[in-house]
Amino acid sequence: MKYLFSKIKKLFTKKEIQRSPKAKYHRADTFLVLIILTLAGVGILMVYNASVSIAIRDFSDQYYFVREQVKWLGIGIVSLILFSSIDYHRWYKLALPLLLVTVFLLVAVFVPGFGVRALGANRWLNFGFFIVQPAEIAKLALVIYLSAWFSLKEKGRLGAFLILLGMVVGLVIIEPDLGTAVIILSIAILLYFLSGAPLWQFIILIPLFLFGIGGLAVSAPYRFKRLTTFFDPESDPLGASYQIRQILLAFGSGGWFGVGIGKSRQKYEYLPEANTDSIFAIIGEELGFIGAAIIIALFLLLVWRGFRIAKHAPDNFGKYLALGISSWVGIQTIINLSSMVALVPLTGVPLPLVSYGGSSLIVLLSGLGILLNISKH
Repeated sequence: MKYLFSKIKKLFTKKEIQRSPKAKYHRADTFLVLIILTLAGVGILMVYNASVSIAIRDFSDQYYFVREQVKWLGIGIVSLILFSSIDYHRWYKLALPLLLVTVFLLVAVFVPGFGVRALGANRWLNFGFFIVQPAEIAKLALVIYLSAWFSLKEKGRLGAFLILLGMVVGLVIIEPDLGTAVIILSIAILLYFLSGAPLWQFIILIPLFLFGIGGLAVSAPYRFKRLTTFFDPESDPLGASYQIRQILLAFGSGGWFGVGIGKSRQKYEYLPEANTDSIFAIIGEELGFIGAAIIIALFLLLVWRGFRIAKHAPDNFGKYLALGISSWVGIQTIINLSSMVALVPLTGVPLPLVSYGGSSLIVLLSGLGILLNISKH
């Protein structure tokens, strides 16, 4: 730990981020804004379509979930505008405080009365008038911190990187939230690779990463059951493999052009988590292959635009920050869609900007606001 703190101190005593007095500023990337708003708009529509049945069942109000999503989207858009107007260089000095606050919040989920336990997991914090999921904040905080750290040339930081990653990811895993932990690990390792780390370190890291995820997958009974049903979907058709079977039925029912908006059958309590993790199955059922392909194309355009912003960023901090935020969207989308078509086991990861959820939507829009600010430079 002494080694880690010395590295942190060294990072924030250097002053490498400097803006040229002749730097030119532009408008934010309008094309990126249109993609973000389009995906968020699709999310509002599909959250309503997918949640009607369970909203009536649980709250006797078919508009409950969509009303909540609209509220969170409004907060998220305000956050998007605010973060896009803050010079991204300011996050360089705030990287360490933001990381420390995030670690504190990840620990606080286990405090009785403050942390919220639901469905056997401690993932939320109750602030009275709103509930926060710190693991979502951890994605953005770690991207900012690693971008600041990796913007400096330094040798021999593998040990400190692994300690930092073990601390943050370990806290997320014990909540437990393996899906989010995989996303955070993937983003961190990708940024570490792009920062110019030696190739031999990845020959060691990637097998360790895969071995660790595999070990965690079989350590918990519910995860192990998901894994066994992934390899043999017929083993428990009314139990552990029920959800993936219903997802595939939804896609099969959609065909090329879908059954029509609002006409999904799976949303009537046949498909679990229809408005959150499995919302893409409802998209495939109602909009068909063509509609689903358009949504995927929008995500590809979003990630491509983010990489383009990274390519033209004026300094290393901006480059890594844009790469980290874009990779976050891309990795989370890939994991969600892969689980929907049975390429990987179900992980409980939401589809960015589309799935129902407050913390994930607001934090992601905040990150995209930073990306838009980088595009101005």
